[in-house]
Amino acid sequence: MKKQPTFFEGAGLALIVSIIGAVAFFGLTLLFGSAGIFRLLIAALCLVYVIYLLSRSRERIGRVTVISAWLVVAGLSWLFVPSLLLYIVIHLGMIWLIRSLYFYSSVLSSLADLGLTGFSLAAAIWAWSMSQSLFLSFWSFFLVQALFTLIPKQIKKYQNNSSVSINTDDQFENAHRAAEIALRKLTNSHS
Repeated sequence: MKKQPTFFEGAGLALIVSIIGAVAFFGLTLLFGSAGIFRLLIAALCLVYVIYLLSRSRERIGRVTVISAWLVVAGLSWLFVPSLLLYIVIHLGMIWLIRSLYFYSSVLSSLADLGLTGFSLAAAIWAWSMSQSLFLSFWSFFLVQALFTLIPKQIKKYQNNSSVSINTDDQFENAHRAAEIALRKLTNSHS
C-alpha cells in the first residue's frame, strides 16, 4: 500500500527541488545563456513534482497516459506560448488537474486545491519581487504546494435536514420509500 504524502515530506521535497532548481539555473545560464533556460527549468521541476505526485497516489490507472499528456502539453506550450506567465499557468493547471484526478473525489476539494495552486503562484511571485532569489521563489511555491496534503479527499456539503436521513448505501430505497409516502399522502388527501 502506498504511503500518503505528508506536509513534511512535501516541505522536504520543496527544499530539495528549490536547491536543485536554483543551482541548475545558475549553472545552465553560465553554459548556455538565459534564453529558454527558465522555461526548461519550469518544465523539469514540474515534471519532477508530477512524478512525485503519481508515485504517492494510490490510483494505478492512467499514469502512462498522464505523463504522455503532460509531455505533449509541455512541449506544445514550449513551442507556442510566448508569455512566460501563461507558460507557468499552463504547468500549474496540469499539476492541479493531476492532483484533482488522483487525490480528490469531490469538486469542492478540487476547487480548494485550485485556490491553493493560485496562492502558491502568488507566493512565488511575491518571494521573487521581495528578494530576487530564485531559490526563495521556488521554495515559496513548493512549500505552499505541500499544503495540498491538508485538503480532505472529499468535502461534503452538509444539509441540515433532520426529517430525512439518507444512508449513501440505500439512497435508491430511501428515495423510493419517500416517493411512496408522498404518493399515499396525495391519494389520501383526494379521497
